[in-house]
Amino acid sequence: MIKKSGVAALAAVVLALSACGSGAGEEPPKAGEPRVLKLWHYEGADSAMGKAWAEAIKKFEASHPGVTVKFEEKGFEQIQKTASMVLNSDEAPDLMEYNKGNATAGLLSKQGLIADLSEEATKRGWDKLLPGGLQTTAKYDDRGVMGSGKWFGLPNYGEFVMVYYNKDLFEKHKVDVPTTFEEFTAALDTFVKAGVTPIASAGAEYPAQQIVYQLALSKAQRPWVDAFQLYKGKVDFQGPELTYGAQTFADWVQKGYVDKKSSGLKAEDMGVAFMKGEFPVMISGSWWYGRVVEEAKSFEWGHFLFPGSTLAPGSSGNLWVVPEKSENKDLAYDFIDITMSKDIQNLLGNSGGVPVAADPAAITDPKSKELIETFNKVTAADGLAFYPDWPAPGYYDVLVAGTQNLINGSKTPAQVLDEIAKPYEDNLADLGN
Repeated sequence: MIKKSGVAALAAVVLALSACGSGAGEEPPKAGEPRVLKLWHYEGADSAMGKAWAEAIKKFEASHPGVTVKFEEKGFEQIQKTASMVLNSDEAPDLMEYNKGNATAGLLSKQGLIADLSEEATKRGWDKLLPGGLQTTAKYDDRGVMGSGKWFGLPNYGEFVMVYYNKDLFEKHKVDVPTTFEEFTAALDTFVKAGVTPIASAGAEYPAQQIVYQLALSKAQRPWVDAFQLYKGKVDFQGPELTYGAQTFADWVQKGYVDKKSSGLKAEDMGVAFMKGEFPVMISGSWWYGRVVEEAKSFEWGHFLFPGSTLAPGSSGNLWVVPEKSENKDLAYDFIDITMSKDIQNLLGNSGGVPVAADPAAITDPKSKELIETFNKVTAADGLAFYPDWPAPGYYDVLVAGTQNLINGSKTPAQVLDEIAKPYEDNLADLGN
C-alpha cells in the first residue's frame, strides 16, 4: 500500500513517457513489429505482490514471444493524485494498479477513463474465482458507486487491517496478547507507564485515519458500513460510531498511546520504525506483511485482529485497471489472467500476501499460513468494512487533514466530524441521493 505525488512528478512522468513510451497517441505497431505492454504498479519489489507480479512478467514474456513488458514502479500517492490527468492524456499505460472504491476506481469509471472488463471477467472465469464480497470493489454502477454494475477492475489479492506486535517487547514488559478491548488498552497503559510509546503511526498518510475508522467500526454493525460506503442509508457524523472513533483516538493521543509527532509522519516512516523494533504495536494492513517478514529480523513478532471488533478495514486488494486509451487491451487482459493463475497465486501466498485463488495445500510458509487463516476468519464473519476514504472523491486528503487535527489537538473531535461530513454530503447531493 503502500507513496509520492505532485504536478512536478506528473510532468516528469509525461516527459519520460513521451520520450520512450508506446502510448495510445502513437501509431500502433505494424504486423511483425515488437509490441510493448506498458505496466504501472506501486508495490515494492520485496512485497508479496511485487514478487508475484515480477514472476508474472517473466511468464507473460515467455508465453508472448515478441512482446516486452515495460514496467514502471510508481508511488501510491503519485497515482492517486494524477491518474485522471495521465489517463486523459496520450501517455496512459496499458495496465495499471489502482486504488479501489467510489472515490478512485469508481470516479475513473464514471469519467470513461478505464475499460469495461465485464466480458473478459465472464469469458476468462474471473467472476468464478472471486467470492461475492471480493467482487464488491470490482464493480461500479453508472454513478461510480461500487457493489453493482459493470466490472471495471480485477483484484487478485485480499487485504485487511490488523495489529502487528513485537513479541520481545510484550515479553519484556510482561504484556499478554489481548483478547478484549479492555485488555488491549490495559496493555497500552503498561507501555506508557514504562516510558514506551506503544503505537507506531503516521498522520500525513493513511495509517492514522484507519485507526480512527477501526475504532468507529468497533461500535458499528454491517448496516452502518453499507450506509457509509454504499449509500444504503443516512450516516450521522455526530452519531455514536464516528463520535467514538474520533473521541477515542484523540484520547489515545492525550494518553500517550500515539505520539503527537506522528502528525507529520508518512506510512513508510511508521513501517520502518516498527520493523526496527522501536514500537510494540503497529495497527496497519496486510500489505506490510511480506516486508515485515523480510525486514523485522531483530525481534520476534506476530499479529492479531483488533480486539473487541468483528469489523475491520479491508477488502479485495487494489485493482488491475485497463485504461480506455490503451492500444494493447488484449495483452493487458492476458497479463491479468496470468496473475490469477495458480502458480502466481501460490507464490503470492507463500510470500506473505493474501491470494484469492491459491491452492491452500500449496501454501507452505508458516507465517503466510497464519495470515491467510486470519483473513479467512474476517471474511467468514463478513467482517471486511472497506476503507474510510472511499466514499467521496478527494476524501483521502480530507481525512488526512482531519486526523492531523485530532493528533495536534487543534480541533475538537466534534469539529473534525463536522468538517469531514460536508464533502461526504456534498458528494451524495451530486449523485442525486
